[in-house]
Amino acid sequence: MPRTVHLVGDSTAGPKSRAAAPETGWGMALPYYLDDTVAVANHARNGRSTRSFVAQGRLDAVARDLQPGDVLLVQFGHNDAKVEDPERHTEPWTSYTEHLGLYLDAARAAGARPVLATSVERRRFDDAGRAVPAHGDYPAAMRALAEREDVPVIDVQRESLALWDGLGPERTLHYFFHADDGRRDDTHFNPPGAAAVARIVAAGLVGAGVLEAADVRRLDEDVPDAWFRWLDGDPT
Repeated sequence: MPRTVHLVGDSTAGPKSRAAAPETGWGMALPYYLDDTVAVANHARNGRSTRSFVAQGRLDAVARDLQPGDVLLVQFGHNDAKVEDPERHTEPWTSYTEHLGLYLDAARAAGARPVLATSVERRRFDDAGRAVPAHGDYPAAMRALAEREDVPVIDVQRESLALWDGLGPERTLHYFFHADDGRRDDTHFNPPGAAAVARIVAAGLVGAGVLEAADVRRLDEDVPDAWFRWLDGDPT
């Protein structure tokens, strides 16, 4: 039974500083939905892609912490799509899946279990008020890799798209980072949005057979705002 879920990914999942509040990564909410016997190590950081996370030595650092029976949960894609930035950009059917393979290899070498998670969707609607996907071929490329490698995949992209579609343009404003001081962001979350995505992930870990039903809890609850902890300084 895994004791620690190691989360690697980008700013949609990562921890945030107190200065950035109420912006909230969904990884900050994930421990609320897991039993106390399952720890979460949130290694996700702002602006990273599959390529830059490896190039900066971050995967090597995470790999040193992995223990047999742990889970390496991998969600990248937002920054891989930045064609203008060669230090982060990958192509979905080639370099993206090649870099994802490095994470699978690192987990397996440590006796940990790799789990892939497609990128959470942005808040984007068409003129008819229907939620529309924003990530191109990256989710499909990850699904295909998961099938080839026989690795569990949590389809956060599909489930979050369905959730935003059901909520609609107005109600989703309460899930994304639209702050009282005028900051507007349809990619990142406030506490309710982070909690909603964390519920998808927690349920997905059980559905994929990675965790037992007893390892998750309170999936019918929102995370109380007072429960969240923002960092005093910027995460490094």
